[in-house]
Amino acid sequence: MKMFLKYTLIIVFINILFIPFNTYPVLSVEKNITYMQILQKPRDLDLNLKYAQQQGKMGNYKQTISTLERLTMLYPDNVEIKLYLLSVLVQIDSPDKARSLIEEMKLRTDLQSEDLETLQEIEQDLKDKEPGLWNLSVDISIASLISNNVNSVSKNRKKSEEGEVAEFTSAMFDKTTSGGISFSATRPIGEESSFLANISHTTSNQHQEHDDDFQSYGLTLGLDTVLGGQSLSPYFTVSKSDYHTDADSFSTGMGIGGFFTVGERNSFSYGYSFSDSKGNQNNSDLTAQETNSIGHGYTFNHDYIFTEIISTSIGLGYSDTDARVDAGNDYETYDFSLGINLSFPWAFIAITNGMSFNDYKKEDPSVASDRLRSDFANTFDIMLTKAIGDIFPAIDQNRNLFINLSYEKVISEANTLNYDYHSDSFSLSFTKSF
Repeated sequence: MKMFLKYTLIIVFINILFIPFNTYPVLSVEKNITYMQILQKPRDLDLNLKYAQQQGKMGNYKQTISTLERLTMLYPDNVEIKLYLLSVLVQIDSPDKARSLIEEMKLRTDLQSEDLETLQEIEQDLKDKEPGLWNLSVDISIASLISNNVNSVSKNRKKSEEGEVAEFTSAMFDKTTSGGISFSATRPIGEESSFLANISHTTSNQHQEHDDDFQSYGLTLGLDTVLGGQSLSPYFTVSKSDYHTDADSFSTGMGIGGFFTVGERNSFSYGYSFSDSKGNQNNSDLTAQETNSIGHGYTFNHDYIFTEIISTSIGLGYSDTDARVDAGNDYETYDFSLGINLSFPWAFIAITNGMSFNDYKKEDPSVASDRLRSDFANTFDIMLTKAIGDIFPAIDQNRNLFINLSYEKVISEANTLNYDYHSDSFSLSFTKSF
């Protein structure tokens, strides 16, 4: 209890303890401090401390720690800033960083007896605490999708079959419901690395046609680490999809993703992925193995923070698929996307417009033997995410039940009738984390 009171006093009265009021103006505790203000005044001690407190109250401990660590470099002799940082590290259960900071502070010769006593109590508390090696979580989701063109029927309801024009008789409007559950286990490896194991199951069912009904199972193993100032995440995946009216499919994959920041506003991410997909050819599907393929994918993204609320994303991508039977299955894809993210206090909104160019390598005689397929697709989507607890706190006190609303419009232009279509879809989903 004594140690808890000291932590509380450090956080609540930190401005009274050490801020030179004749140098730094007193700010109202209720005043909302924006990230833009921090960028404009990175050395303003009072402003930055209030911002750290504000972010801590919102649960954004990463930003709190980042701000306090920067202040410790600007004001290395200020004991109270380090005590504040130490209290946050203990609060979010980061024992390695806390111990390192304690050892650093114990070497100081100007520590007051009270501060030294606080350090010793925290150190003893960390020793008594058995660190949890594994962190377990469960994610559950349900979704409903309504589409006005579920089968990508062409605009004039015509299609090419072996060079002849035929009617596109597939249904257009349909609803799909889906649900999923995943179990994740993570554990730290050293100070800056962690291991992840995830298993998942998803089921999807259409209301009218059932050709695309399926259940899927997946396993993912991954590692998050830091190397040369960059965050790296290699991973390995295996999955199986059971289609109700089609051959089962199997896939294995591996890849690596990277992330780094430049300054306070710019961040870059990149990745490479490899996939090996196979179809289970059987009596009900004698051509499933024709689409067995090896795929390679490359991505590069740039994110820019304009303000605390507004950020943008630019994405580039390239993928190459080589199938067992080349005709109609081998292709290259070039992707480009622009997005804007709005982190309002009442909801998160993401707006994205993406363009994809598909170039096929060999003619498909089942469609047209004299024409090499080439497609262009423009996809516009807008998504809104809201924590149910923001509306009904009694139902979702921890703010981990989310409602997601989204709209997507696809305009596909192709040099063959089959892939020249428009579609609109609306989706409503709920996700819950434990």
